[in-house]
Amino acid sequence: MASTQWDIVGGEFVTSAVKATQYPRDTIEEVAFIGRSNVGKSSLLNSLARRKGMARVSSAPGKTQTINFYLFKAKRSEEKEPVRHSFYAVDLPGYGFARTSKGNRDEWSAFICKYMENSRDLRLVCVLMDIRHAPMESDIDCYQWLLSLGLPILVILTKSDKLSKGAVITQTALYKKTFGLDDDHLITYTSTAHTNRRELIQRIMAQLDR
Repeated sequence: MASTQWDIVGGEFVTSAVKATQYPRDTIEEVAFIGRSNVGKSSLLNSLARRKGMARVSSAPGKTQTINFYLFKAKRSEEKEPVRHSFYAVDLPGYGFARTSKGNRDEWSAFICKYMENSRDLRLVCVLMDIRHAPMESDIDCYQWLLSLGLPILVILTKSDKLSKGAVITQTALYKKTFGLDDDHLITYTSTAHTNRRELIQRIMAQLDR
């Protein structure tokens, strides 16, 4: 029997932007990815698309200085014929650290806010947080701001492979308590081993299927 689960079968870079006139012209659904600098956004996007190098990974925090749009193609196998769905994965600049001037950081904050507050096609915001550390003030501020905008949020705890199983359980409980989350709004992820890749895809597509 054919699987009814979604899978991401293609991903490609489309464009970078710092203002609305530079966004893609077509209107398809968008899923945004945001988090502190060096939290693993690019690695996660590469993992989801199964395309190494699609999103440039850097060891230096603060390298992403634009809003980057990637076209993701998803497919779900049915008995008669596959169901296909395309959406933009939108990689936002990291907050919390950047090797640049304060003026540039303020400018980034402004265009990120404009995108979040004005995008008509944004359906989900994935907030990436490093499970190895306790929630930081910038994480809490970002989460509260997104809540104030009324946006659907999924918290993704990255780099879970760096901790023992017991530590993952402890840290996950801490994040649930801090943000008041249940299992439906939080997931752990390991980009190197693609751990929970299929589960994350199902959650994203469930939001887009509404």
